[in-house]
Amino acid sequence: LIARLNRKEATKMAERILSKMGLEKRLKHRIGELSGGEQQRVAIARALIMKPKLLLADEPTGNLDMATGEEIADLLVKLNEEEDLTLVIATHNQSLAKKMSSQVEILDGRIKQSGL
Repeated sequence: LIARLNRKEATKMAERILSKMGLEKRLKHRIGELSGGEQQRVAIARALIMKPKLLLADEPTGNLDMATGEEIADLLVKLNEEEDLTLVIATHNQSLAKKMSSQVEILDGRIKQSGL
């Protein structure tokens, strides 16, 4: 359970964040019954449940098809804007990187800053 919350409070909090992730109709499904994009949304919801100020994401769209990856990228940007959440994302996905307000690129082992 979520730290210091009883089952009812934890369930309510989980339902709220999963609904925000667009998973309100999948609340009773097991993880194996969810698509890759839905599983990624669950992972993001788990990371956000305690309302952190910083989210570290390593290749959040790496195992997803292009359309689903774009949905996850848009969701991350929305969370950044609406929840005042700082994102640190490691990615090879240029489309995702371009959606971020700043980027730090590593090329041939050297840091190349851009968009700061």
